[in-house]
Amino acid sequence: MTSGDKPALGRPAPAFRARNQHGQDVTLADLQGAPAVLIFFPWAFSGICTGELGAVRDELERFTELGARVLAASCDPMFALRAFADAEGLEFDLLSDHWPHGALARAYGVFDDEVGVARRGSFVLDATGTLTWSLDQGIGEPRDIAAHLAALAAPAS
Repeated sequence: MTSGDKPALGRPAPAFRARNQHGQDVTLADLQGAPAVLIFFPWAFSGICTGELGAVRDELERFTELGARVLAASCDPMFALRAFADAEGLEFDLLSDHWPHGALARAYGVFDDEVGVARRGSFVLDATGTLTWSLDQGIGEPRDIAAHLAALAAPAS
């Protein structure tokens, strides 16, 4: 069961403040002025998550060419995310949604209450912080990162 309603497309993204793997605060306001891709994942070091975030790492130049900042969020603690980023060569922000546990995932409607982690939710925000695309998949369902790039490159409607 997922808690919280998923935010509506065409509406402002829910505000947030979270620490990245380096202990730096990142807020929704920090993203203003450029598009952003926010990817929720259940667990650092798990097979599917490692593969997905490795695919993001491998396509990071394409995300950058589209002017986007990539952020990935999980309920893992900051230090686990730092170890994960270092081990996998992830050079984008990994946001810790550890405490209050799952608050960010709940705000975006992708927290799984039964398991206690974020589902595989993804959100594309435009330069004004408006949600333009989203995806919500189960914990065991890998995402297609190419779909994220296509959504980012799609002209605004």
